[in-house]
Amino acid sequence: MSVEFSGVDVALDGRPVLHDVAMTAPSGSWTAVIGPNGAGKSTLLRAALGLVRSGGTVTVDGADPRRLRPRDRARLLAYAPQSPQLPEGMTVFDYALLGRSPYVAYLGRESADDRRIVHAVLARLGLEGFAERDVDHLSGGERQRVVLARALAQEAPVLLLDEPTTALDIGHQQQVMDLVDRLRRDDGLTVITTIHDLTLAAQYADRLVLLSGGRVAAAGTPAQVLTADLIAAHFGARVHVETGPDGRPVLGLLR
Repeated sequence: MSVEFSGVDVALDGRPVLHDVAMTAPSGSWTAVIGPNGAGKSTLLRAALGLVRSGGTVTVDGADPRRLRPRDRARLLAYAPQSPQLPEGMTVFDYALLGRSPYVAYLGRESADDRRIVHAVLARLGLEGFAERDVDHLSGGERQRVVLARALAQEAPVLLLDEPTTALDIGHQQQVMDLVDRLRRDDGLTVITTIHDLTLAAQYADRLVLLSGGRVAAAGTPAQVLTADLIAAHFGARVHVETGPDGRPVLGLLR
């Protein structure tokens, strides 16, 4: 399913955060939203979910998710926040099982199929050995994968990931990104992520959207957006940009 933002404005506590943002994530694509701290990246995802009040239009396959009931919206959009609050005393399995809530009848219980789906997701993320561990006894990287597991358990066609590699070492960063990319390809998911690591974004995303000062400063392929001039202008960083063996840009800092 395609996701479109048009003229999206958000103000938080009276302070403008997003201004007339327009972008499109085509069906089955991976779009990475990049930008300096405070650019409004996380707010854009929250606007799509109706978690903050926003102007303009947001559509997923022609429907505005902000106008849907939470249960119906959760079947359409799965979301993994950057800094989730995990409930104390809940096991990893039970937390991931919350991702099946949109499919459970009111006053009902999860089915055997729901539990099978969660077990499969945990196995894909290398968390099967953590299923009975309390979520409050996990490292930062383990918590991040558990949050992703809950989102994947929703089996929604659109996956919104806010900094999915935060607190992960380089090996787990690659494993998570590879998994998301494989699911996108195998299941036809549309993926929108915010991400700080520009080279990592370039290696996986089909399209980058650069937010700066709450506005879209550039959009296009990784090679079109990750130029030394744009990075200097919006991140204040001196970099050299090389072309990797797969044709995607790789960034290095200049002293």
